Amino acid sequence: MGFSCGIVGLPNVGKSTLFNALTATAAAEAANYPFCTIEPNVGRVAVPDERLAVAARLAKSAKVVPTQLEFVDIAGLVRGAARGEGLGNQFLGHVREVDAIAHVLRCFPDDNVVHVEGLVDPIRDAETVETELMLADLESLERRVSLLAKRARGGDADARRQLDTAETVLAGLREGRPARDFLVGPERQRELHALQLLSAKPVLYIANVEEASAASSNVESKRVAEYAAQRGARAVVISAAIEAELAQFADADEQREFLATLGLDEPGLAQVIREGYALLDLITFFTVGPKQAHAWTVERGTKAPQAAGRIHTDFERGFIRAETIAYADFVAYGGEQGAKDAGRMRLEGADYVVRDGDIMYFRFNL
Repeated sequence: MGFSCGIVGLPNVGKSTLFNALTATAAAEAANYPFCTIEPNVGRVAVPDERLAVAARLAKSAKVVPTQLEFVDIAGLVRGAARGEGLGNQFLGHVREVDAIAHVLRCFPDDNVVHVEGLVDPIRDAETVETELMLADLESLERRVSLLAKRARGGDADARRQLDTAETVLAGLREGRPARDFLVGPERQRELHALQLLSAKPVLYIANVEEASAASSNVESKRVAEYAAQRGARAVVISAAIEAELAQFADADEQREFLATLGLDEPGLAQVIREGYALLDLITFFTVGPKQAHAWTVERGTKAPQAAGRIHTDFERGFIRAETIAYADFVAYGGEQGAKDAGRMRLEGADYVVRDGDIMYFRFNL
């Protein structure tokens, strides 16, 4: 699995339409009234990567297995969700389970689709959701600090460290700053993760525009881009309506022709995946052979044994070394044997940090 991304936003902003288009399913009902999505729908899509196809061709792989991205379509939020308004409890619980937030913001007017706030204003909508996440964190942390303080007074060193982090974040939340503002170092990140804070999750803003603005953006989507930049977040412009149409084409050539007529070079899914990978600092490595070519996703900084563990836990427990070829060398020398003959295969040990595009063959012994 690449990562799990929760699609969130106010009701009637295009979440379920986008989800259906991205996963090419009709699992989520897209209807013109709030809360048409009650239970979170989960869809998995293949992550497009041209390198996988090239490597498979060179290795004459019988099967190609891309890595996957999981989207979770989460019920729409309204003001007061942190107090249980609307479907607030379900919403917050489902957000807690995903790795990142894809926040869909409506950036187009449409008299036929009501907006829960009356008028279209994506910045107001973004702040509404952010506020509810921070309010939920505030309530959670206030309870947590009390418990951690008791443990810290009893001499629990781990509780003392968590308490320091919790109190720092709590002070920031009271000032209107989300927990993600405090992701400043590996140790602090681990502590924040243990606190399970909603506002600590990285955010990708998806500006949902009308079809005519998909290639050039519009005033509202540009506001979203500026808003994201000010917060160190990422943003993409996408038309859920176009993605829904695109999903109807089974043939890749027809999809390209359709996109070209709209002045687009790629589907919105490609943008979401690319930005999502960057958001979570993920990389891809490959295992390639005659039976199959397989793409795997790990966090940047992952060492070889842990990468092997993504394939099977036995590989990590019995890890000996990794035969590694850089993707560029694999291609330049015509595959595994050519890279070996040219001296481009490296034997890497347990301390090796996997690089994006590495083609790896793991040796292990149980």
